[in-house]
Amino acid sequence: MRFLVAAFCLVASMVSTPALAEFSTSQKNALNELFATFIQENPELVREALIDLATRETQARQQMAFDFVRQDEGDPYIGAGDEADIIIYEFSDYNCGYCKRVFTQLQAVLEEDDKVRLTLKEYPILAESSIEAARAAIAANRQGKFPEFHAAMMGWRGGLSLSTILSIAVEAGLDVDQLEADMKDKEIDAIIARTRQAAQMLELEGTPALLIGDQLIPGAASAAEIKQIIALQREKQAG
Repeated sequence: MRFLVAAFCLVASMVSTPALAEFSTSQKNALNELFATFIQENPELVREALIDLATRETQARQQMAFDFVRQDEGDPYIGAGDEADIIIYEFSDYNCGYCKRVFTQLQAVLEEDDKVRLTLKEYPILAESSIEAARAAIAANRQGKFPEFHAAMMGWRGGLSLSTILSIAVEAGLDVDQLEADMKDKEIDAIIARTRQAAQMLELEGTPALLIGDQLIPGAASAAEIKQIIALQREKQAG
């Protein structure tokens, strides 16, 4: 059945190419009649071909989005470095309560598995202070203090402002003068813009969102769920 569909699509594609000019009028009419008859007699095959085409196009777009997410130069991370065999990409906003919840779950995973890296895709969408917090997080990474800063920010339960963010940075051991200078760097804005584009490509509607291998999780997940997905991804890598 699939062979018939493929053959039909191949012949049909010739109709829209310069090769059609080589056919006579009577041959063109005969082809048109053939296509019309085929469609009338085999609607389920045509429908299957269209569904298959749409599925493959969706998968191709998704793979392109995944590849774009993995362009992570400058993104801060926690956990394993070059020895990581699994990277979790998290789209996160410091004003997001669900992000704070999933933080504890992700920390549990990182504590148990020294081959996992958590890369933060700073995605500030909830408030103006989210943008300042995202800039500060990426700047903190330049000082090698991102894990401490991230934990302190995720543990904060009040409202965020620039002064609050800087106070948290002091507690995390950061050079605040250097942090403020780095936060104004246009490269940090470019990193955030890249994350926004990646989120659009993935059609994300909020935070958090996790990408683990080829598995996208829109929303929070438990440590058990995350570990299960990691195990499945490792099986795929081994297979």
